[in-house]
Amino acid sequence: MTAKLAMFTIDCADPAGLAAFYSELLGMELAHSGDDYAMLTGDGPALGFGRVDGYQAPGWPNEHGSKQYHLDLAVEDIAAAEAIALELGATLADPQPGETWRVLLDPAGHPFCLTSAANWG
Repeated sequence: MTAKLAMFTIDCADPAGLAAFYSELLGMELAHSGDDYAMLTGDGPALGFGRVDGYQAPGWPNEHGSKQYHLDLAVEDIAAAEAIALELGATLADPQPGETWRVLLDPAGHPFCLTSAANWG
């Protein structure tokens, strides 16, 4: 049996707000937005956002194993993508572990990386 990834769902306190952030950052269409759940669609798997009561953002750096995941986002211009992400509500993570990518935190505190699209083929 071979499975196909249909959607990746992210826990958060504000599904509509986090969906709006990623919709702008990734250029994905807002397919559903509500108090408890939101979903984006596009060329690849859907991206979902589910409300969790008492949500706590993962830590950065990941010293205590609290990070649940991170997204690697391939971009043509890291500095330009970073500026857009910051304008949309992301924050720059501290510390930065390297110079060939940027680690940012989305509005719910999840880390994500901006990496050069050239590195992904």
